[in-house]
Amino acid sequence: MAADSRERDPLKVRIGVGLGVQEMIGSCAELRVVCRTLEDEGFDSLWFSEAATSPALDPVAALGFVAAQTSTIKLGSSVLVVPGRPPVLLAKALATLDLLSGGRMLPIVGLGTADAREHQAFGVGRTDRGPWVDEVVPLLRRCWSGEPVTHTGLRFELDDITVLPRPRRPLPIWLGGRDDRELLRVGRLGDGWLASFATPGEVAAGTAVVRDAAAAHGRTIDADHYGVLLLYALAEPGPSVREFLAWRRPDLSLAEALPVGAAALRDRLAEYVEAGASKFILVPAERPDDWRQELADLADAVLSLQTPGRPAAANRAAATGEGA
Repeated sequence: MAADSRERDPLKVRIGVGLGVQEMIGSCAELRVVCRTLEDEGFDSLWFSEAATSPALDPVAALGFVAAQTSTIKLGSSVLVVPGRPPVLLAKALATLDLLSGGRMLPIVGLGTADAREHQAFGVGRTDRGPWVDEVVPLLRRCWSGEPVTHTGLRFELDDITVLPRPRRPLPIWLGGRDDRELLRVGRLGDGWLASFATPGEVAAGTAVVRDAAAAHGRTIDADHYGVLLLYALAEPGPSVREFLAWRRPDLSLAEALPVGAAALRDRLAEYVEAGASKFILVPAERPDDWRQELADLADAVLSLQTPGRPAAANRAAATGEGA
């Protein structure tokens, strides 16, 4: 039935750019260039990943800056770590970002990296992280209703708490993760799934698990709510990239883990679409020397695959007020 649905309603492909967990941005001027170029070129979104012990920018703080610098692109976290964050404060922060961005916030949340340093930074061990997410995700939705929330759980107790401001619209909550427990959680709690460092075959298999889990809980997840975070390189990568991928996915060859060149990237995206994914976060394998050139080259390589929407010229007009 899911396959029939995809045939009747083609998936809407959207392509955004992510900044990963390496040192990609060194100043507000550099991030401002990224924001403006993304809108000018017609990309869909900008995404910040979270790793507290890495050089990456803090996603919540960075997204506030991006909201002020942009008018059309969507703003996302990929993923924002939930364990360690009180639900009321998290709900208020995300609602504030959505309000101030005009309803452009897309939160993807998860357990965080399986790294002892990250566990220390957030103050939550790995075994406690899943139950924390299980309790907080439903609470976030209740907090965003604007109604008083009373809750007694394993970790949190709320007595008639109202969270304001409300987001501009009910925020979808996507979840990350790739192992079976995480996929089952997506089906049970999530509005969508983001696969990271996954092959097209793993995406197809994971999508099926998520759909079955959702059906088992009397839920459905929109066919357009499956995405992939993908590392890419438009030129041959350096040794540090090869070392990282050998650590992150030692079971894959470099070609399987990293599309190199425009043609390989386009082919890989087509394979993911065939597997059932339609939302993409493309992360440069290495920090570009020139963000404008990198994003222009990336746009030339992949944006023809994006389902037609507002063209870059319309994005520029909206951002500058021209043609209003």
